[in-house]
Amino acid sequence: MNAGAQPRVVAANVLDAVLHHGRSLKAELAAGLPALRDPRDRALVEAICFAALRIRHRGDAALAAWIPRPLPRRDAPLRALLLAGFAQLDPLGLPAHAALAATVDAAREMGRAHQSGLVNALLRRAQRDGLPEGDWRDLWPSWLRGRLKADWPDAFEDIITAGNTQAPTWLRVNRLRGTREDYLQRLQAAGIEAQLVDGLDDALRIDGSLPVALLPGFADGDVSVQDGAAQQVADALAPPRGARVLDACAAPGGKSAHLLERDPTLRLVALDIDAARLRKVGENFARLGVGASASLHVADATDTAAWWDGEPFDAILLDAPCSATGIVRRQPDVLLHRREQDIVSLARLQASLLDALWPLLAPGGTLLYATCSILRDENERQVDAFLGRTPDAAAEALAETFGHPAGAGRQRLPGEGGMDGFFHARLRKRA
Repeated sequence: MNAGAQPRVVAANVLDAVLHHGRSLKAELAAGLPALRDPRDRALVEAICFAALRIRHRGDAALAAWIPRPLPRRDAPLRALLLAGFAQLDPLGLPAHAALAATVDAAREMGRAHQSGLVNALLRRAQRDGLPEGDWRDLWPSWLRGRLKADWPDAFEDIITAGNTQAPTWLRVNRLRGTREDYLQRLQAAGIEAQLVDGLDDALRIDGSLPVALLPGFADGDVSVQDGAAQQVADALAPPRGARVLDACAAPGGKSAHLLERDPTLRLVALDIDAARLRKVGENFARLGVGASASLHVADATDTAAWWDGEPFDAILLDAPCSATGIVRRQPDVLLHRREQDIVSLARLQASLLDALWPLLAPGGTLLYATCSILRDENERQVDAFLGRTPDAAAEALAETFGHPAGAGRQRLPGEGGMDGFFHARLRKRA
């Protein structure tokens, strides 16, 4: 296969699975990228897929204007390849000759040699005329637009803009291996520009995306990729040294690992209902050199009789399953796959988790409820309802650095401080 065509084929296959078969972008990238040996090719595929999903409304507007009839269902892979081609020209801005030639070759490699001329013609027109603006509302489901307008009327436009923008790369330096100031020097020596961020003791921020293979010491556990808002979980929970801690929905393990990097003496119990995802937690712990005192269990956190040993926890992290509406810029397929009825079932699950885990918390202990949602039904209303039915629970104030006041917690909106949308609420059990 032509070297330039291969990553375009992989990108088209990923996009076809996500757009036309309801698959997860993260899962499809994880399955498709290992076929590419060069980390630069893997980075290119990721960039193409994210960009294509963000400009899907513009690509579809171009197809509607430039071809006489809509593409039939059997040509769904062709649509995916064309969206990948458009994304290379705008917004990625790749050299037009190379992008066109490689994408046309990819059409041939995909068994579509008879359509390679069409691919060439459409991409040349996109190069010459630019893509139509399209309607961004075609990306955001009407039910979600309605909820966001109702929940955040003054910030609605900013939320949409942030969701359609590439996120920076946030790093979490493993303080067991060195300081972030030392790691910043290592990045600079490798020609990678990054910056320190006030208020986040382990964080560095890189504008744009970067393959983890290019990060010095990544394989050795010196650093992880984790958004700044997610890194704030360790500050919000702040368990006492040597405490017994539960991470109830732990996969892929970044928040647990951060806690253990800060205090290796924690007696941490990590749960996840998915065995494959829990294995990822163990792999992350091993890479980072943490977790010697941790125990990992495949379990449904609400079924406490099946896994709890009866010893109370000093601190509980409930990073609850949610709509992921705060991380659309990192998971643009959320806009394709999330349905309004999902919010009702997710809110029910969140309430079940809170009610099931609260009795496991020692008197005087802390539970941190966190989500990457920006919907009030999953966040402040969820916590306010829990406080209303739980007499021994009290909210503790979090600093302004955690975002806007939102009931008993704090809500950060997407893009604020360069971070993801995230909700934190710190709850104390009365002694």
